[in-house]
Amino acid sequence: MEPAAIYAKLTHIFHEVFDDEKIVLSHETAAEDIPEWDSLSHVRLIISVQQTFGVSLSAAQASNLRNVGELVALIQSRTRR
Repeated sequence: MEPAAIYAKLTHIFHEVFDDEKIVLSHETAAEDIPEWDSLSHVRLIISVQQTFGVSLSAAQASNLRNVGELVALIQSRTRR
């Protein structure tokens, strides 16, 4: 899956999870950039990502993500299979 397609889907997910249509994602976007991004919203985000992209992420993978760019790379690696 191409990064642009992943970012488009992720943008929709972020808008839904954080209830904020103004969020614009970049490679560097991190939890610190979105005030509502706490541990509960992170779980909701990961669940939505898994459902939308049809991938399975371990707890370690989900908790070790430092930014959206790493999430995109992980999704790419999981959807190539």
